Amino acid sequence: MKKKSARKKKTSLREKIVSQRLQAEKEFHRKHPHAKEFFEKKGLKLENVRQHSSKLLAAGTLAGGLLLTSPQLSVPSAKLPYDWVKVLTDAGLVSPKDSPNFLAIRLKEVLPKITCPLDPEVERQISFLVEKLSGIRVRASLEGERLLTCYGLIGAEQHLPRFLGDTVSQHDEWRESGITPGRGAWGYFVKNKNELSNEDILREKYYVAVQTLYLPDWEKRQPFLRDWYQYRKVMAINPQNGQAVVAVIADAGPAAWTGKQFGGSPEVMVSLGLHQGMRKGPVLLFFVDDPENKVPLGPVDFDSSFMPKITVAESSRKAI
Repeated sequence: MKKKSARKKKTSLREKIVSQRLQAEKEFHRKHPHAKEFFEKKGLKLENVRQHSSKLLAAGTLAGGLLLTSPQLSVPSAKLPYDWVKVLTDAGLVSPKDSPNFLAIRLKEVLPKITCPLDPEVERQISFLVEKLSGIRVRASLEGERLLTCYGLIGAEQHLPRFLGDTVSQHDEWRESGITPGRGAWGYFVKNKNELSNEDILREKYYVAVQTLYLPDWEKRQPFLRDWYQYRKVMAINPQNGQAVVAVIADAGPAAWTGKQFGGSPEVMVSLGLHQGMRKGPVLLFFVDDPENKVPLGPVDFDSSFMPKITVAESSRKAI
């Protein structure tokens, strides 16, 4: 009799656990539609995520913890302020073709070896340097909005379907990268192929994924933030070689357990020189301050945008 009662209690407990799990999953999908779409796109079920490699999960958790809670990994304040104007002036006339290498050397002097959130002053000074070398205004924070970090790891993504029925064979470059089975976080770029414009083609070619779903105020401000981030123009910079590309935000992710903070289209990864081997690496990601939409998408052309002359007045800290 006691054994029967014990079995009954055990069954009842199991049913309660299953019920609570299903309710929690339903609530998660309701509150985080972007995450639901992400899992569906990757062919994952929420309850199966824990079945991935424990080492991968541990690494992702450790990376996330370091990213969000370890200010000591940021650039030490002892290195600040850094007079970029003096560096540029002392360097003499830097030819456009040498700009990427010059940028990479300067970034190595102030960036930590481990990707992590940067000191706001470092962000401002890097923005200043990039603007002077490229002629493009970039900001870590724009209109009061900012990502969890502007210095993280980026990984290769597939092409995104631009419209219902789009296939990888209809994309003109890097078809070997494949195409995602589902839409991006903001849906299709256009309703059908006939509406596809050159701007839409470029947006898909040069897109990045950012972790909007982890923003602390995403749930409270989702309607506004969803519209604000959609196709928001950014510049991605490979600090190891100085190569840069202007892209738009068109997808959400990667998941925290991957240990990466950004994702890049095949064309973005090629532009950054990260399309071979591991197809991932450190990257700086800044918003492009371009209210008149004059900055074109694609690799940064230092030959046409380089600004070689710097006035003495710009050496003041206010300019930085």
